[in-house]
Formats: sequence, C-alpha cells, structure tokens
Amino acid sequence: MTARETRYFGKPVRRNEDPKLLTGRALFVDDVDLPGMLHAAFYRSPYAHARIRSIDVSAAKAMPGVVAVYTAEDLGDYWQPGPLLVPPPPVHKMPVFNKRTQVPLAKDKVRFVGEPIVLVIAENRYIAEDALERIDVDFEPLPAVVDVEAALAPDAPLVHEDAGTNIAAHVIQEKGNWEEAAAAADLIIERRFFYDHGHAAPMETRGIVAHWDTRMQTLTVWDTTQAPIPIRNGLAGMLGLSEHQVRVIAPFIGGGFGPKIMMFYQEEVLILWASVQLGRPVKWIEDRRENFLAMTQERYQIHEAKIALTREGKILGVWDSFLHDTGAYIPYGLTVPLNAQCTLLGPYVVPHYYSEFKAVFTTKAIVTPYRGAGRQHGVFVMERLLDIAARELGMDRTEIRRKNFIPPDAFPWDNQIIYQDFAPLVYDSGNYEPALDKAMEMIGYRRFLEEEKARYRAEGRHVGLGIVAYVEGTGIGPYEGARVQVQPNGKVIVATGVGTQGQGHFTSFAQVVAEQLGVPVEDITVVTGDTAEFHWGTGTFASRGAVVAGSAIYEAAKAVREKVLKLASEELEVAPEDLELADGKVFVRGAPDRALALGDLAVKANPLRGAVAPNTEPGLEATRYFGPPRGSTASGVHAMLLEADPETGFVNILKYVVVHDCGTVINPLIVEGQIHGGVAQGIGNAFYEQIVYDESGQLLTASFMDYLVPTAMEVPPIDVAHVETPSPWNPLGAKGVGEAGAIPVGPLFAQALEDAFDNAFEVTEIPLSPQKVWALIHGK
Repeated sequence: MTARETRYFGKPVRRNEDPKLLTGRALFVDDVDLPGMLHAAFYRSPYAHARIRSIDVSAAKAMPGVVAVYTAEDLGDYWQPGPLLVPPPPVHKMPVFNKRTQVPLAKDKVRFVGEPIVLVIAENRYIAEDALERIDVDFEPLPAVVDVEAALAPDAPLVHEDAGTNIAAHVIQEKGNWEEAAAAADLIIERRFFYDHGHAAPMETRGIVAHWDTRMQTLTVWDTTQAPIPIRNGLAGMLGLSEHQVRVIAPFIGGGFGPKIMMFYQEEVLILWASVQLGRPVKWIEDRRENFLAMTQERYQIHEAKIALTREGKILGVWDSFLHDTGAYIPYGLTVPLNAQCTLLGPYVVPHYYSEFKAVFTTKAIVTPYRGAGRQHGVFVMERLLDIAARELGMDRTEIRRKNFIPPDAFPWDNQIIYQDFAPLVYDSGNYEPALDKAMEMIGYRRFLEEEKARYRAEGRHVGLGIVAYVEGTGIGPYEGARVQVQPNGKVIVATGVGTQGQGHFTSFAQVVAEQLGVPVEDITVVTGDTAEFHWGTGTFASRGAVVAGSAIYEAAKAVREKVLKLASEELEVAPEDLELADGKVFVRGAPDRALALGDLAVKANPLRGAVAPNTEPGLEATRYFGPPRGSTASGVHAMLLEADPETGFVNILKYVVVHDCGTVINPLIVEGQIHGGVAQGIGNAFYEQIVYDESGQLLTASFMDYLVPTAMEVPPIDVAHVETPSPWNPLGAKGVGEAGAIPVGPLFAQALEDAFDNAFEVTEIPLSPQKVWALIHGK
C-alpha cells in the first residue's frame, strides 16, 4: 500500500477512546480511590447576601470520624482572593473595572447562596455531611441584589461595599459613527432583548482528589479541569511549591462546557491545601445540588438595540447597549460580554457600530463562559433585528441576510474592535452565501413557502420555518505544544497539554500524526491533560483544541517525519524524496521490497554505543509549539421546521439542518458529533432550560425536577453539511467547531415560532417555554 492510498486526515475514523468509555474502563476523578483517603464536605451559605456574625464549629469537631474543620480564620496567609484569570482588554474606553475575585472561604460576608463558609474533612463523606449539621453560623441577612437594572439604582445594596458601586466593568467599543448612520437611514428598528441564565448541567459534576506525599514532597491532583497546566502553575504558586512538585491530571471528564476551564474554584484550592496540612489524600465530589448552586453559570443579559437600514435593506449601522450579570465575583474578566459585543456583528457588513456594556455584580452564582460564551447573545440580537427589519421592509428574510453578507473576496475582514484574545477582531476567511444556499436547499425553503405552509394550515397545524446565520470566533492563542515520539515497537506516542472532555482529541490528534507518519490511527496513543507528560500549554476552551494544539501536533509530527526520512535515506542509500511512509514503514518509492519499519529506525536513532554526528538529536522525537497570530472564524447557517401546539404551547422540531464552515475538516464524524451535542444544548437553552432566582436570591431551579434539559425525545435528527474555507492562519487550515451548534438556536426558535403563527407576535426573550409560548399565542 502506498502513502497516497493511506490517508487518515479528513476521514470519518471511529473514535479511539470509545471502547474505554463504553465498557466502563475509562478513569474519571470519582474513580480515584487511594489508601487512607479522607473526604470533604462544605457548609454553604443559605443566604444570597448576609454578614457573618460568628461561626461555631466545636460540635462538628467533636464528632467521631471528623479529622478537621476549617474556617477562613484557620487558613492564615493562604486566605487570599483568587487570581483574575483574564485581565481587562486593551479597549480604548473602559471607564470602570472593579476586580473582585472569590475567596477560599467566606469570612465576613456571603454574596451568593452556596458560597462555601466551612470545610469539613472526615473519614468518609457520610460523616462529613453529618458534621455540617452541627455547625452553627450566626448570619445578619442583607437585601439581595438580584435584578441587574435595580442593582444600578443609587440606593441599591452593594455586593462589594469597598467598590462603592455594583458596576464591575463599563466598556465602550465603536467604529464609524452611529449618529451618521442613523441620520442617513430610511428605517431604524429599536427593540429590547432579554437572554436569561442557563446552566451547563454536565453529566459529571466537579471533583478533585489531592495527595500530598510527605516523603517525596510532591502533590498529585486529579481534577475535573479543562486546563490542567494553568491549574498546576497557579496552585503551586499558592502553596509555595515549585511547579515540578505539583502534578495535575485531568482524566476523562464527563462534560466541561466552560465552567471547568481554570476557575480556581474555592473547593479546588482548599482540597489541595487540606491534603498538605493533613499529609493524607483528600477527595471531594460535588453533588448535584452543589453543582446547581456553586458551579459557574452564564447567559443573563439585557440589550437595548437599534439597527439603521436603507429601504433596500442594506445595514448602515447598529447601536447596542447592554447589561451583563457577572454574579458575585468576576474571576474570568470580561470574556463573556466582550464576546457578545463582538459576535453581534455576525457575517455582515456593518459600517457603523456603537456598543456599550456594563457588567453588574449581583448576589448570584459567579458567571463565566459556558458553551458559546456570550456569542449566543450577540447572534440573538442581530438575527432578531434582521428578522424584524425584513418584515418592515417587505423583504424575504434570506434576502436581507444575503444582501449584507461580507463578500468572499473581502477577507481578511477587519471589524475594527477588540476581541476576547485582545487582538483586533479580524475574520480570517469565509464564504457565507453557499452555506445559506445549501441550508435553504436542505430545509426545502422554497417548497415550504410555496406549498407546504398552506397545506399545514389547511390541516390546522402551526408549522413555521426558521433560518439564521452566525459567525463564531475560535482558535485563539496564545499557544499550545506537543511532543511526538516513535517508539521501538513502531507505535507512536503523542503528548499535549490540553485536556479533553469528549471532543475526540484521542482520534483527531492521532489522525494528524497518522497523515504525516503513515502509521495506523489505532497505533497512535494520545496523552492529554497530564502535567507530568507535557509541561506547557493553556487549555481546552474557546473551540481552540484542533486549531492550536492540532497545529502544534502537526508541526511536531512533520519534524519527526523529516527525521525518519533523513535516517532512512542514509540506511537505504536513497534520496529522502524517493521515500514514502505507509503501514508503519518507510518504502523506497517503486521498490516496496526495500523498506524499514519505523520501530527499527527508532532503535537505530538511539544507539547505545558508537559515535554520532555533531548536533544529532537522539530518537525519532520532536516537540513543537504553535501560536496563531489571531483567532480563526468559523461560521454557519442553521434552519429548522418547528410545529407549535396553540393549546399547550409545546413544540415539536420536525426537521433541523446545520451547514457549518470549520475550515478544513479533520474527522467529519467527530465534527458532526460536536455539532449534534451543541445543538442539543442550544435547544435546551432556547426552550427548556432557565435558571430562576427569587427576589431574595434563592435558586428555585436547583434540581433536574425543576431545571429541564432536553432528552433524546426532544432532540431531533440533525442533518449536517459542510462548507470549507480553510483558515490561512494555521497549517491545518482548521477552525473551531465545539461551540457552533449551541450558538444560533435561540433566534432560530424565535423566527420559526413567529412564522408558525404568521408573525402575530414578536419573540424578544430567551429561553422560551410552553408557558411563554402559550402566553404569546394568546396575547397574554
């Protein structure tokens, strides 16, 4: 078999990791069970906002089986606010930024329901939980700060008194001149949009096991984190240890979706500290109620938006001012509202843009990125404005989008504002009309409008069609690295610093290497998420795994290929260009009987005796790093047929179509799986899932009895097609795909629902629900 016949890149290779996962042999944090291991539980605030007058833990300490009980006072110098993970962006206008990050244990005041106050360590979790009942905390309740608009009132209670305001940040970005656009416009549309809280609801909750080895003076940590290397670096610094003394392992993770990035959660920093204090392993696994209360959330924003257009439907400008609920602290900086601000521009030419946001402290759970990370909001605002404008102008909704698409010959396209990677928001490549055309064809757009809609009406059925477009910034830096090594047995080891939470890294990364080295995918072992295996990197988030880590793996594999060809050419006495790699061997082109196995070459590359040429590196191994000049830009079009029942408000998705451009596709099976998962979460966020707090800041949706997630019954089959515009900013030409499915579903639902009832009402908020749909239909 020749190298030309052995192609792995771009093929639908089945996932290497699935046999372990499907047979229960994969290691998750809760599977870690060490001799002498202790268990932790947390006493959490029952109030959203209260002063702590006193804490009495004496009864809990006296319980048999309780090993230690810690309050903030017991932490000494270790009690410090957590790091600001993402500093303020270098925007031109930022009148306010108040850095306030979470503390390990609340000391004088609590700021959200579920904030940890006391840590209990016991011989087992049952004893630790029982001990929590013996803790007595005297609270002075304070008024909760729940509504972001009320939080800005002059007499509003302050979440952080020392800040003197509930404004966490105030940012303005603009290009052109909105006033000029408004003055020249034939039509200005103005609306208020609302996007409420959502929860990642991962199958696996958070968890951590820490083991301080007193003899070796090393700390080993198993953590449900998406960024093991930054966690290692930060925790080592907090504990006063060298980085080589701390090993962080992120094994298989049962869903990350953003809240498991690198938050330095209170529980995370405390379990390690407790293990060092006690000299024994300590384990904490979050229960589901804790997950709802204390894991970070996202989504809540209120937008006041305007769009200025000509009578022909050309966009002249957009004006948007919004409030962003950041919760009690702001450890992840302004990533979420900045994404909303930038993603609003979409795939469209917007000559004039004014965008302003205020991030607001409230007494609710901390807000950090969750799959989509602010992009949903921006897409919702722009797509809704275009839908309303199309109706006002008597235009087809696809035509107004087509008329405003950035043309394919205009890339790279500079939007003249700053993105979440702190670089100018420049789209690398794109071609939006073919994606729209393909989606229209797949959903049967013309047939529905000209034939099917009337037939449904005649049958008494309310069926509507939605079709929306979006862009997604992906693949941001700063860098990732990888090591590729051919073993003496001919198999290949790939190590990288990113973690994995179901993205298929073990397969797609192996395909990148297989394409270079001609080794079957099943003979390539990929190691991710272990700081002992690879020491530098950033993490898995922002749809950057394939783009950044994949490119580093490609560069390392290419370097190994060059070593293989050089050594083989010397052994076989032919020029490197006369060799090809396939089936784990190096062949002389045209003479397949003259071949060397990669394993044999690996042995020759690491001799035990004899002289070697100067500057020769041993082994068939290479380490490389890759950092893109700026992020890449994926895009797509979603379309849907939706049926709604006017008597109940329930909906049924009859057909769902996604046309996506993630640049060069490494593995279409994995890409489709990522899109399917994203769409499922998008459907949940658009219709079923809503985090609800009452006026006192109590969470009313703290279980799956109250917080609904879509099941296999609600998620329809999803038809996926691809348009490929390779990115010029990485060697693979890849763009991210992990968040794409979740981003545009809200406006898609809204448009399809309005269409089902002939635009008798407007949808300006997400999530919907059967109750809201019923109220809209009946004018309530």
